Amino acid sequence: MYLELFLVFLQIGAVSFGGGYGMISLIREKVLSHGWLTEKELLDMIAVSESTPGPLAVNMATFIGAAQGGFFGSLLATLGVVFPAFLCILAIAALIRNFLQYKGVQAFLGGVRPAVIGLILATAAIMFFSVLFDFKTVGDALIPDTEGLFIFAILVAIAVVFRKLRKKSISPILLILISAGLGLLFYGLR
Repeated sequence: MYLELFLVFLQIGAVSFGGGYGMISLIREKVLSHGWLTEKELLDMIAVSESTPGPLAVNMATFIGAAQGGFFGSLLATLGVVFPAFLCILAIAALIRNFLQYKGVQAFLGGVRPAVIGLILATAAIMFFSVLFDFKTVGDALIPDTEGLFIFAILVAIAVVFRKLRKKSISPILLILISAGLGLLFYGLR
Protein backbone atom coordinates (compact mmCIF):
# COMPACT_ATOMS: atom_id res chain seq x y z
CA MET A 1 0.00 0.00 0.00
CA TYR A 2 2.74 2.49 0.95
CA LEU A 3 4.79 1.88 -2.17
CA GLU A 4 1.66 2.17 -4.32
CA LEU A 5 0.76 5.53 -2.72
CA PHE A 6 4.29 6.81 -3.29
CA LEU A 7 4.43 5.64 -6.92
CA VAL A 8 0.97 6.97 -7.83
CA PHE A 9 1.74 10.40 -6.40
CA LEU A 10 5.25 10.33 -7.91
CA GLN A 11 3.60 9.76 -11.30
CA ILE A 12 1.13 12.60 -10.65
CA GLY A 13 3.95 14.93 -9.66
CA ALA A 14 6.07 13.93 -12.66
CA VAL A 15 3.48 14.51 -15.38
CA SER A 16 1.43 17.38 -13.97
CA PHE A 17 1.96 20.93 -15.07
CA GLY A 18 0.22 24.04 -13.83
CA GLY A 19 0.37 23.55 -10.09
CA GLY A 20 -2.34 22.15 -7.86
CA TYR A 21 -5.30 23.09 -10.02
CA GLY A 22 -3.72 21.47 -13.05
CA MET A 23 -3.13 18.31 -10.99
CA ILE A 24 -6.70 17.92 -9.73
CA SER A 25 -7.94 16.08 -12.82
CA LEU A 26 -5.08 13.56 -12.68
CA ILE A 27 -5.40 13.13 -8.91
CA ARG A 28 -9.14 12.56 -9.39
CA GLU A 29 -8.54 9.95 -12.09
CA LYS A 30 -5.93 8.04 -10.07
CA VAL A 31 -7.72 8.19 -6.72
CA LEU A 32 -11.07 7.08 -8.14
CA SER A 33 -9.52 4.32 -10.28
CA HIS A 34 -7.74 2.91 -7.22
CA GLY A 35 -10.96 3.12 -5.20
CA TRP A 36 -9.25 5.16 -2.50
CA LEU A 37 -12.09 7.69 -2.27
CA THR A 38 -15.56 8.17 -3.68
CA GLU A 39 -16.37 11.16 -5.88
CA LYS A 40 -18.04 12.93 -2.94
CA GLU A 41 -15.13 12.19 -0.59
CA LEU A 42 -12.71 13.51 -3.21
CA LEU A 43 -14.70 16.73 -3.61
CA ASP A 44 -14.75 17.13 0.16
CA MET A 45 -10.99 16.52 0.20
CA ILE A 46 -10.51 19.23 -2.45
CA ALA A 47 -12.57 21.66 -0.36
CA VAL A 48 -10.53 20.86 2.77
CA SER A 49 -7.25 21.07 0.83
CA GLU A 50 -8.25 24.45 -0.60
CA SER A 51 -9.28 25.71 2.85
CA THR A 52 -6.04 24.81 4.62
CA PRO A 53 -2.67 26.55 4.31
CA GLY A 54 -0.23 25.19 1.77
CA PRO A 55 -0.20 24.12 -1.87
CA LEU A 56 -3.36 22.36 -3.02
CA ALA A 57 -1.70 19.29 -4.55
CA VAL A 58 0.53 18.77 -1.51
CA ASN A 59 -2.45 19.08 0.83
CA MET A 60 -4.45 16.62 -1.27
CA ALA A 61 -1.59 14.11 -1.38
CA THR A 62 -1.15 14.45 2.38
CA PHE A 63 -4.86 14.01 3.13
CA ILE A 64 -5.35 11.11 0.69
CA GLY A 65 -2.20 9.40 1.92
CA ALA A 66 -3.36 9.78 5.52
CA ALA A 67 -6.80 8.40 4.66
CA GLN A 68 -5.23 5.33 3.05
CA GLY A 69 -2.13 4.66 5.10
CA GLY A 70 -2.05 6.86 8.18
CA PHE A 71 1.08 8.84 8.97
CA PHE A 72 3.42 6.89 6.66
CA GLY A 73 0.91 6.91 3.82
CA SER A 74 0.63 10.66 4.22
CA LEU A 75 4.39 11.10 4.26
CA LEU A 76 5.02 8.92 1.21
CA ALA A 77 2.20 10.40 -0.89
CA THR A 78 3.44 13.89 -0.10
CA LEU A 79 7.05 13.02 -0.91
CA GLY A 80 5.93 11.38 -4.14
CA VAL A 81 4.02 14.42 -5.38
CA VAL A 82 6.73 16.97 -4.53
CA PHE A 83 9.86 15.01 -5.52
CA PRO A 84 9.62 15.54 -9.33
CA ALA A 85 8.99 19.28 -8.92
CA PHE A 86 11.87 19.52 -6.45
CA LEU A 87 14.26 17.91 -8.96
CA CYS A 88 12.99 20.10 -11.82
CA ILE A 89 13.29 23.31 -9.82
CA LEU A 90 16.74 22.32 -8.59
CA ALA A 91 17.90 21.76 -12.19
CA ILE A 92 16.22 24.95 -13.45
CA ALA A 93 17.72 27.01 -10.62
CA ALA A 94 21.18 25.84 -11.65
CA LEU A 95 20.55 26.79 -15.29
CA ILE A 96 18.02 29.65 -15.03
CA ARG A 97 20.20 32.40 -16.46
CA ASN A 98 20.48 30.71 -19.83
CA PHE A 99 17.44 28.43 -19.68
CA LEU A 100 14.68 30.73 -20.93
CA GLN A 101 16.59 32.07 -23.93
CA TYR A 102 16.36 28.79 -25.86
CA LYS A 103 13.65 28.64 -28.49
CA GLY A 104 12.93 25.01 -27.61
CA VAL A 105 12.19 25.95 -24.01
CA GLN A 106 9.99 28.85 -25.14
CA ALA A 107 8.15 26.56 -27.58
CA PHE A 108 7.67 23.93 -24.87
CA LEU A 109 6.24 26.49 -22.44
CA GLY A 110 4.07 27.97 -25.19
CA GLY A 111 2.57 24.54 -25.81
CA VAL A 112 2.12 23.66 -22.14
CA ARG A 113 0.29 26.89 -21.17
CA PRO A 114 -2.90 26.18 -23.19
CA ALA A 115 -2.97 22.58 -21.94
CA VAL A 116 -2.74 23.77 -18.33
CA ILE A 117 -5.55 26.25 -18.88
CA GLY A 118 -7.64 23.48 -20.46
CA LEU A 119 -7.00 21.15 -17.52
CA ILE A 120 -7.94 23.84 -15.01
CA LEU A 121 -11.14 24.76 -16.91
CA ALA A 122 -12.13 21.11 -17.35
CA THR A 123 -11.59 20.44 -13.66
CA ALA A 124 -13.61 23.52 -12.73
CA ALA A 125 -16.46 22.41 -15.00
CA ILE A 126 -16.43 18.87 -13.61
CA MET A 127 -16.44 20.16 -10.03
CA PHE A 128 -19.18 22.71 -10.81
CA PHE A 129 -21.54 20.15 -12.31
CA SER A 130 -20.65 17.44 -9.79
CA VAL A 131 -21.17 19.63 -6.74
CA LEU A 132 -24.13 21.73 -7.87
CA PHE A 133 -25.95 19.22 -10.12
CA ASP A 134 -24.87 15.76 -8.83
CA PHE A 135 -23.38 15.01 -12.28
CA LYS A 136 -21.05 12.02 -12.41
CA THR A 137 -20.95 10.69 -15.98
CA VAL A 138 -22.17 11.72 -19.43
CA GLY A 139 -25.83 10.85 -19.75
CA ASP A 140 -26.67 11.45 -16.09
CA ALA A 141 -29.61 13.69 -15.39
CA LEU A 142 -28.73 17.03 -13.85
CA ILE A 143 -30.24 17.11 -10.36
CA PRO A 144 -29.83 20.63 -8.97
CA ASP A 145 -28.64 21.06 -5.42
CA THR A 146 -30.80 24.06 -4.55
CA GLU A 147 -28.87 24.90 -1.39
CA GLY A 148 -25.56 24.68 -3.23
CA LEU A 149 -26.82 26.80 -6.11
CA PHE A 150 -28.17 29.37 -3.66
CA ILE A 151 -24.84 29.53 -1.81
CA PHE A 152 -23.01 29.85 -5.15
CA ALA A 153 -25.34 32.70 -6.21
CA ILE A 154 -24.82 34.48 -2.87
CA LEU A 155 -21.03 34.20 -3.20
CA VAL A 156 -21.07 35.51 -6.77
CA ALA A 157 -23.31 38.41 -5.68
CA ILE A 158 -21.02 39.22 -2.74
CA ALA A 159 -17.95 39.17 -5.01
CA VAL A 160 -19.62 41.41 -7.61
CA VAL A 161 -20.94 43.92 -5.04
CA PHE A 162 -17.58 44.02 -3.24
CA ARG A 163 -15.80 44.64 -6.54
CA LYS A 164 -18.21 47.47 -7.42
CA LEU A 165 -18.00 49.14 -4.01
CA ARG A 166 -14.31 48.65 -3.19
CA LYS A 167 -12.87 48.59 -6.74
CA LYS A 168 -10.91 45.43 -5.87
CA SER A 169 -11.57 41.72 -5.50
CA ILE A 170 -12.74 40.25 -2.23
CA SER A 171 -10.27 38.04 -0.38
CA PRO A 172 -10.63 34.36 -1.28
CA ILE A 173 -10.16 33.55 2.41
CA LEU A 174 -13.15 35.71 3.29
CA LEU A 175 -15.22 33.99 0.57
CA ILE A 176 -14.24 30.58 1.94
CA LEU A 177 -15.25 31.65 5.45
CA ILE A 178 -18.56 33.05 4.19
CA SER A 179 -19.24 29.87 2.21
CA ALA A 180 -18.42 27.73 5.27
CA GLY A 181 -20.91 29.77 7.32
CA LEU A 182 -23.55 29.48 4.60
CA GLY A 183 -22.90 25.73 4.39
CA LEU A 184 -23.45 25.40 8.12
CA LEU A 185 -26.60 27.47 7.84
CA PHE A 186 -28.15 25.68 4.86
CA TYR A 187 -26.84 22.13 5.18
CA GLY A 188 -26.77 22.09 8.96
CA LEU A 189 -30.54 22.51 8.99
CA ARG A 190 -31.15 19.07 7.43
